[in-house]
Amino acid sequence: MSCVNNILVVLDPDKEQQKALNRALHLARISQASLTLLLSIYDFSYEMTTMLAADERSTMRDSLINDRRVWIEDLLEGYNTRDLDINIEVLWHNRPYEAIIETAVKGEHDIIVKATHPHEGLAHLIFTPTDWHLLRKAPCLVLLVKEHDWPEDGKVLAAIHTTGEHAHHESLNYRITEVAQRFATCLHSEVHLVNAYPGAPVTIAAEIPEFDTANYREVIEQNHRQALAEHAQLFSLPAAQQHVLEGLPEQVIPELAKELDAELVVLGTIGRTGFSAALLGNTAEHVIEQINCDLLAVKPAGFESPVKV
Repeated sequence: MSCVNNILVVLDPDKEQQKALNRALHLARISQASLTLLLSIYDFSYEMTTMLAADERSTMRDSLINDRRVWIEDLLEGYNTRDLDINIEVLWHNRPYEAIIETAVKGEHDIIVKATHPHEGLAHLIFTPTDWHLLRKAPCLVLLVKEHDWPEDGKVLAAIHTTGEHAHHESLNYRITEVAQRFATCLHSEVHLVNAYPGAPVTIAAEIPEFDTANYREVIEQNHRQALAEHAQLFSLPAAQQHVLEGLPEQVIPELAKELDAELVVLGTIGRTGFSAALLGNTAEHVIEQINCDLLAVKPAGFESPVKV
């Protein structure tokens, strides 16, 4: 079984270690997939060189693009690329995430692979960097690479939302688990499912003294366990690989990923826009900050990117 067919890997011009390239080459080999290396560059000073004519500025940009292409070719000499189908794209674009998504759509790539790095302070809560834009707006799979290795006989953790009231929850759950199982098969790994459920609201116990908190929690847990078991049965996953835990997803998922020493966390992400997206983000964005392994984001069926191509 092939994990993916057409990979777009985003290169980091400021890092010596190309984590995303390492991961993408590994994926390309085990899946016999084609590979496109993308570098998005932009220098505002080139646009502000008013003393030069438009064609002269264009020549300078073309020269810089060519230099970066040579840099990528030199970079590849340090890797074993034999028998791999590799294409190089260097684009001049002032919004890297748009360049990435446009390239992914035009090239019909089924996955974007990009390294992610820690964000200091509160900046990542207010200003949405490229990672967050891709999680919200990329129409294909997005693999954000961290430091954890991909060993054989590892574990892939798929986070799903059971007992949803809408059909799109079931559809997305199926997509998440199918993708997790596909990657686990390629990686010779084991799929685990996790479902977080909420505890009893503190305000209810305070306002209604006779409210049975313990019974409430037990009923909620049983409902989630039954729903998860029914979902797991579709993929022949045993009870030992099903985890129903009380708490918020952004707390439960990183804790279980650490406990299992998971190599990959797979979860669904929906597009968000406006101030709420910039300030709060979604589950995927909270989780990626707390895990040391890779995160694979899956979009709902029929998702269309807001980025115009």
